Amino acid sequence: MEKLIVIVGPTGVGKTKLSIALAKKLNAEIINGDSVAVYRGLDIGSAKPTVEEQEGIPHHLIDICDVTDEYSVFSYQQDARRVIDDIIKQGKRVIIVGGTGLYIKALLYDYRFTEGTTHHSYDEFSNEELLSKLSQYTKENLPHVHNRKRLVRLLNKYENEEEMTSYKDHLLYPCTIIGLTTERENLYQKINQRVCNMIEQGLLSEIEKLKPYYPTSRVLNSAIGYKEFRDYFSKEKTLAEVITQIQLDSRRFAKRQYTFFNHQIHPHWISVCFGDFSKTISDAFCYIQEQEK
Repeated sequence: MEKLIVIVGPTGVGKTKLSIALAKKLNAEIINGDSVAVYRGLDIGSAKPTVEEQEGIPHHLIDICDVTDEYSVFSYQQDARRVIDDIIKQGKRVIIVGGTGLYIKALLYDYRFTEGTTHHSYDEFSNEELLSKLSQYTKENLPHVHNRKRLVRLLNKYENEEEMTSYKDHLLYPCTIIGLTTERENLYQKINQRVCNMIEQGLLSEIEKLKPYYPTSRVLNSAIGYKEFRDYFSKEKTLAEVITQIQLDSRRFAKRQYTFFNHQIHPHWISVCFGDFSKTISDAFCYIQEQEK
């Protein structure tokens, strides 16, 4: 079995662009590894690749459920493993690309869930927000605000009847894992500009269409780029304030992504050359070839 190619990294570093370039070189198909891109209608705010951006490369696990559906890490694990098997049977390579660390790790490693489990990583929330959510269920023995791992585990316990049953720290698939990175200041500038670009591309119109689903949609109330508009609808914040909040939440999320990838997935980091992205493609392709000698 040829190695799976996995591309991770914070938002805005060019993961989609790299995945498509490598798919062309390797005769591969792409599996989405972003927890928001699975939902239909969440296009601009999720930075989902458009049909044009996909350049004819088959993409899987995009637009597979409605915003009112509950789609969990367990669902993703089962669906993605099935897609991997199908792609391999066709004699093609597999590229997994995205920024949702828990989804990708649960796919690649021996995570075992009880069927029906809805396990959430809560990546979109800060530690303070997690503590606030947890305090709605109990006021006793609350973890320290900096103990994110325990905050996530307890919140899953209260919000879900079933939990992950076991986890073994070994890969189920041979894979080459690449992480794209850039200087922190540069990344934050790109994140800020990306949010502005989303507004110009019509994010507000997208949000207005989704407004009726906010009362019942978990993803709309938790995903960055969407949850911030609750205060806009209630007139507690102006559009400018919402944009600033999305930028702030996105930057904080990028920091958590780095932490997760470094401690849980251990990618080979490649510094992105934005002035000449062909160099980034070449660096990634050469690394893949070295790993497969």
